[in-house]
Amino acid sequence: MARAEAPEQAQDPTAAAAAATEVPPELVAQSLSEWLRAWLTRIRSGDSGVLPVILALLIITIVFQAISPNHVFLSAGNLVNLFQQSAVFMVLAMGEIFVILLGEIDLSIAYAGGVGAAVTVQLVQPATTKWSWWAAIIAGLLVCILIGALQGSLITRLRLSSLIVTLAGLLIWQGTMLIILGLAFSGYPSLAGLDANRQVLYNLMNGTIDPIISWIGTGVIVIAMAALLWFGDSRRRRSGLVAPPVSLTIIKIALIALISTAVVAICNVNRAAFGTLAGVPWVIPIVLAVFLAWMTLLQRTKFGRYVYAIGGNPEAARRAGINLAGVRTLCFIICSFTAGIGLLLYASYLGGMSGNINGGQLVLYAIASVVLAGTSLFGGRGKVIHGILGGLVIGGIYNGMGLLGLDVRWQFIVTGLVLLVAITIDSLSRRSATSGSVARV
Repeated sequence: MARAEAPEQAQDPTAAAAAATEVPPELVAQSLSEWLRAWLTRIRSGDSGVLPVILALLIITIVFQAISPNHVFLSAGNLVNLFQQSAVFMVLAMGEIFVILLGEIDLSIAYAGGVGAAVTVQLVQPATTKWSWWAAIIAGLLVCILIGALQGSLITRLRLSSLIVTLAGLLIWQGTMLIILGLAFSGYPSLAGLDANRQVLYNLMNGTIDPIISWIGTGVIVIAMAALLWFGDSRRRRSGLVAPPVSLTIIKIALIALISTAVVAICNVNRAAFGTLAGVPWVIPIVLAVFLAWMTLLQRTKFGRYVYAIGGNPEAARRAGINLAGVRTLCFIICSFTAGIGLLLYASYLGGMSGNINGGQLVLYAIASVVLAGTSLFGGRGKVIHGILGGLVIGGIYNGMGLLGLDVRWQFIVTGLVLLVAITIDSLSRRSATSGSVARV
């Protein structure tokens, strides 16, 4: 038995060394200068992270500010409107990333979420069921969960293609949404009215928080996030685990405080031509809550590690004892659930629910958002923040074209080009990273 075990023992140092080479060097940097050198090395190797999407945001801002009528792109009113338009793309992208990390895709999210939103909006109509807003929201999201569970089970249990299943779902749920809107209850329902339930749903996107409360809430959130970052990194250092340099933690906290302050300051500017319209829109804390919840789930839990493991190497994950079918099904459930939130925000933005939503375009925007920001379509690489940054890029393009008065034909063309660019960037990045790995070997 001793002889049989010897080869395995001899392989252990090699396996440990191989595993060590997979750890990004910036994670083990002991100082800010070491972290910067490791970051530059990673960019030269082909893994540019979020740098391209940040550069894209800068280019979009400069170009549309220069060419927009009266240079209004950076005005407070347009920036708030930009975020409201981008919110739907962001939320859909943050849901889509769960299935893309697995190397799968969900083409049905817009209409799956549309079914949930249609249910919610119909249930609060005062002429029919008169449900409370919170009960209607729960009912709509439960419908989305069931849709995700059904599609996820077909894909994982029967081993069907996610492309085919969700493409079929796109058609099925679009028809289902039209039936709910056209035949049930009140036809195409509106959120306009004086009753409290419809007003709550309408204000999800259009309502604002009092400016003073906005500042207080922002201060509490920044302090809480700073404490989580600081004490979390400090605990890892004390435990001998990998943690970023202290200076980098301080820079992250400063950036969070700076961005939060800028957002609240912009939102608190009076944006009304007559009267007063100021304060942070409710949609901003809603999107932030989705972001924090899914970021924590992916980056701080065992489930998140399982998702990355399956996306990186499904066979290795299976041999490690991970329940592939269960994790994959749950990812499709999360994707549909998040889509329900996104389409509810979209209904709020429209002031009601319509059968004319362009679900195909929303799906493309969501996929392009996460891929543009650095998530790999082949799985195993990506973060929830990619949905936020990519959604801002897509929203910026959409908003800028609207300011220029371009019609829907050009919007379709630009959407297709953006998706093509996103896939090209992802493919070239993977090819460069693979070439670099082969060269090092």
